[in-house]
This record gives sequence, structure tokens and C-alpha cells, in this order.
Amino acid sequence: MPSADRSPSVTDPTAAVAGPVPVSDPGAGPTDSSTGAPTSGSTSGSTGGSSGGPRGIRALGPVGLVLAGGISVQFGGALAVTLMPRTGALGVVTLRLVVAAIVMLVVCRPKLRGHSRTDWGTVVVFGITMAAMNGLFYQSVARIPLGPAVTLEVLGPLVLSVVASRRALNFVWAGLALGGVFLLGGGGFDSLDPVGVTFALSAGAMWAAYIVFSARTGRRFPQADGLALAMAVAAVLFLPLGLVESGTKLLDPTTIALGSAVAVLSSVLPYTLELLALRRLPASTFAVLMSLEPAVASIAGFLVLSQTLSMTEALAITLVIAASMGAVRTQVGRGRAKGLDS
Repeated sequence: MPSADRSPSVTDPTAAVAGPVPVSDPGAGPTDSSTGAPTSGSTSGSTGGSSGGPRGIRALGPVGLVLAGGISVQFGGALAVTLMPRTGALGVVTLRLVVAAIVMLVVCRPKLRGHSRTDWGTVVVFGITMAAMNGLFYQSVARIPLGPAVTLEVLGPLVLSVVASRRALNFVWAGLALGGVFLLGGGGFDSLDPVGVTFALSAGAMWAAYIVFSARTGRRFPQADGLALAMAVAAVLFLPLGLVESGTKLLDPTTIALGSAVAVLSSVLPYTLELLALRRLPASTFAVLMSLEPAVASIAGFLVLSQTLSMTEALAITLVIAASMGAVRTQVGRGRAKGLDS
């Protein structure tokens, strides 16, 4: 992705959700959002290059980036469940955020100067949202199974998809995905711990906010600098909570190794891939793609936690995948139509 500042030139606060994020060629400088013409300005980012990242990652395309991120985060979540007996839910979140923040800061080396007050406000809110989303979700999976927890959590992005969409067809895809989500939950969640359900739904609300502020942060900061800074904010906020719950357990070498693996799988890789994708996809389409998460979580639960899939769950996965494919095809068709009109 270009390493120049990608701050939007619009004042509409819903712009990050309602429409696609303008992008330029990965090797080019920034463009004017109203004309598409190149603008003046440095393209040197924190890493000193102007390319948009490894060629292999760019070749995945925005949809591939979202799918790869989803697979990574759900297998990381399954690994985190196995770590909870050692440290507790808050301890797992602390390890995940602290290790991820260190990795991101070392790799990205974000610049601290040259950003406006609005830029810093955006990244701080992004960090707060990230900390809340992680904390609430892990409190949920400490009380209810991974599949239902993700199923409930994904309702947040689905609601965002319906609210942000400007096309009637997207309501159809969102509705189909929602049906699959509820089917995956067995048609109801009455048998689940109500506290765990509340935590999962709250995590879903934070997930929707994460999508919005991830898009805004990606526009305002070069490369993954904003993500690294937001991760640091989240880690600082959560560190006291983890120390209170887990104390010296966080210093055990095995725990640190497992926590580092969770951090890479659940934070570093998926957040980076999603931030890249949000620069090239409208947030509404991204949100519907997030409905794949329960399906991936069920597969991860089967492979890592020995949780089996029923025929009903398999059907639910099929519905969710169909909805996601429909959303992508709608977006691709819309993009081609615009290209023909231009």
C-alpha cells in the first residue's frame, strides 16, 4: 500500500463505512479524492519504501486478505482457549496485546510526529475499541463454547452491514448470513450462560466499532503505523488488568511462548490483513465477509478442540459462505460497472 498519508478529504463521519476507501496504485503516491489525480507529497513511510508490502500479500486481493485474516484469528482463538487454564481470560488478552504491540512497533517503527489531533484521537479510540473487543470476547469464551461465542459476536458486523449498505441487495446477503448465524447457534441460545452471551454480544458491538475505526485509521496513517500505535494503546490499557488476575503466571516461559503464538495468529496477522483489505473494500462488504467467522471458528474448534460439526451446523456454514460470496460478487460487479462508465 502507498506509504503516504491517506487521510480522507471528506467531512461525513460515515464515509468510512458507507463507501469504498479510495486507493491508488501500490507504487504510486496519494491521489486527490475528488479528481483521482496524483497529489504532491512524500511517499516515504516509516520503513523507507513506497511499495504496498510484500508482493505475495498484495496478490491475495482484498477478499483473500479478509479470508486469510479470518482463518488466522479463529485458529489463534482456539489456541487461546487451551491457554486460559494457565493464565485466565484477562491474562490471555494481556499476553496477546502486549506481544502483538511489541512486534508491530518493532516492525513498523511508526513516526510519532506530523500527525494532527484528529489523527491521534482516531488511533486512541481504535486502541480502546481493540482492547474492549478482545477483553469482552475472551470473557465470553471462558463461559460458552467458541462456536456460539463467535456466532453471537458476528452479529455486530452484520448489523453494521445493514446499516451502512446503500444497496437493497446487500440487505438480502446480510439476511441470508444472519439466518446462517442463527442456524449455527442451533436456532437459539437459551442453554448458554447468559453472562457469556452478554459478553459475546458486547464484543460484537465493539467489533462493529473496530471495523469503522480500522478504516479511518488506515486512511490517516501510512502503512500499518496506525495499527501499531493503536495496538500499543490497547496493550497499555489492558496490562494492569492482566497483572491483577494472573500476576507472575505471565512470566512462565511456556505461557509466554503460547501467548506469543496467540498474539501472532489472533492480532498481528489478522489485524494487518484486515487493515489492508479495508483500504480496498467498502466496510459494508467487509462486515458481511466477517460472517464467515463462525464457520471458520467451528472448523478450528473441530481441529484444535475436538468439537464436532452436525449436519445443521454444516448447513449453516453453507448459508454463511453463500451470503459472503454474494456480497463479494455484488461489489465486484459494482466496481466493473463503474469502470465501464468511467
